[in-house]
Amino acid sequence: MEIIAGTTDFYLEKDTAVAIGKFDGVHLGHRRLLEEILGRKKYGLAACVFTFDPTPAVLFGLSDGKELTTREEKRRLFERLGIDTLIEFPLTKETAATEPERFATEILAKQMNTRFVAAGEDLSFGKNGAGNAELLERMAPHLGFCVQTIEKIEVNGIEVSSSYIRKLVEEGRMEEAEEMLGMPYTLVGAVEHGNHIGHTLGFPTVNLLPPAGKLLPPNGVYYAAVRHNGKVYKAISNVGTKPTVSSEKVMGVESYLYDFDQDIYGQEIEVALKRFRRPERRFGSLEELKEQLDRDIADGRNA
Repeated sequence: MEIIAGTTDFYLEKDTAVAIGKFDGVHLGHRRLLEEILGRKKYGLAACVFTFDPTPAVLFGLSDGKELTTREEKRRLFERLGIDTLIEFPLTKETAATEPERFATEILAKQMNTRFVAAGEDLSFGKNGAGNAELLERMAPHLGFCVQTIEKIEVNGIEVSSSYIRKLVEEGRMEEAEEMLGMPYTLVGAVEHGNHIGHTLGFPTVNLLPPAGKLLPPNGVYYAAVRHNGKVYKAISNVGTKPTVSSEKVMGVESYLYDFDQDIYGQEIEVALKRFRRPERRFGSLEELKEQLDRDIADGRNA
């Protein structure tokens, strides 16, 4: 997958099918847009995703910047799905002031050779967010592309949106979040050295420090699955600061993998948080902590 980032000066030679959006979470609604552009590959069009970096909400101070999917996670997902080109368009106060008509004419039509656009009902772009699917539909015949507006998707009667999924994650409702994402809520990172308390207690674990911009669920213990080198292991994970054994209050994700005994420090893993088990708490002693871990791990094996 070709990635174009940090520049407004680019040109795509091949005719493209384009999806525009923030794609936070790459949820089921986003997947519908992506399916449309991927389906145009059989007609010789390159599948292209256009995003803004940072998002308008972050640029204008309307968001804390915490995301369901980090930039690296989005890149990984788009590549797995078969996207040909990802454009991470630099959003500044200057580029955000681009009139939507100019965006369609200069960027979509001229720089990107757009022939097809998959647009969500809530698409907005250009100055004051005035550009939308309706504007693109009006301009499309004059610019040489066509537009398909994709309706919102509902799961269990609730509209799928990144904001609603963020609420679910913040409340630890991981199973509901997974339904809307179409995949478990996942954290990706390299295995770090921990304090080895787990190993001392007879429960060797793998540790990762989540990226600063990653939205985390409530501190606690979760039934999980960990992917390493293409293989998935059942796991139980603690998200939090491990208050019983550490006073540093450093957020981390510590996972015990069932039927796993490898040294993988420095290697990348993906931790999928499947279901909330219990809140994180401070125990009175290591023995009390060990007894609780025994129960967690026994229950997790059958979860």
